[in-house]
Amino acid sequence: MNTYAILILAFGMSMDAFAAAIGKGAALHRPPLKEALRTGLIFGVIEAITPIIGWGIGLAASQFIMSWDHWVAFVLLLVLGIRMIMEGVRKEEVEECDVPRRHGFWLLVTTAIATSLDAMAVGVGLAFLQVNIVAMALTIGAATTIMATTGMLLGRFLGAAIGKWAEVLGGVVLIGIGTSILVQHLGLLN
Repeated sequence: MNTYAILILAFGMSMDAFAAAIGKGAALHRPPLKEALRTGLIFGVIEAITPIIGWGIGLAASQFIMSWDHWVAFVLLLVLGIRMIMEGVRKEEVEECDVPRRHGFWLLVTTAIATSLDAMAVGVGLAFLQVNIVAMALTIGAATTIMATTGMLLGRFLGAAIGKWAEVLGGVVLIGIGTSILVQHLGLLN
């Protein structure tokens, strides 16, 4: 994978965290920068760890499916992209009721884990592409930290409605990357 593909993948992976952070920011009453950074770091660290776990799982299975690894990466990214698009389209507006000033640590960790499960599956696919997983995980973590922090800050102004469209865009990006991997491996654009 080249640098541009890595950056696109990293920011595509961070779109669900961005969408969730917009919702979290919208749920709080004017979240301060400190709370946005806290949320961004929690999401970023977890999002950096999960592709490494997936990569380890994929590496263990790679010897069995090396001849069709590009199809595995394509199908995983396609399914994850479709799932993100469907979840983004189905999300409902956040109702305003009691507005807290800060989210609990474990609520943020749970949300971050839920939004990073797709990163674990992408990690499985990355095991077949011979990428530097540490650099990839750090890039995904940094992108997620930036996007989740930005999402928290934007959430206070934009509300939760825009969060679902960010998730749809993230799904489209994942499908595009999966398609690119397949096209490159099959040599369709030579």
